[in-house]
Formats: sequence, structure tokens, C-alpha cells
Amino acid sequence: MTSLYLLIPIAIIFVCVAVGIFLWAVKNEQFEDLERQGYDILFDEDKPNNSPQKKSQSNHQEESNKES
Repeated sequence: MTSLYLLIPIAIIFVCVAVGIFLWAVKNEQFEDLERQGYDILFDEDKPNNSPQKKSQSNHQEESNKES
């Protein structure tokens, strides 16, 4: 019985925190346009990766071909 005096306030605080987080998410429009993320995965166009590492590897291959 004495443990309820501790558990009930903890549960109330937990619920208040959860409701606060939910209201923050709604206020900041976290739940707007939920379908777009799914479409982005399905219809994502492959874009070339122009990372410096790729360029250095291709330059190294070009130099090797010039030497041959």
C-alpha cells in the first residue's frame, strides 16, 4: 500500500511528460505530410556521388592508364 504513494505520482508525472512531448510534436508539425517520406524512398532518383574519395580513385586510375 505504501508503494502506491510513490508509484501513482511517478505515473502521473510520466503521463504529463508523454502528453507534453506529444503536444510539442503536434505544435512543431511533426505529423504533417506523413506519406511523403514513403514516396521519397520509392521514387528516389539515383544521384551521382561526387565525393572527393571517388574523384581521387578515378584520378589514380587515369594516371595508371596514362603510364600503360
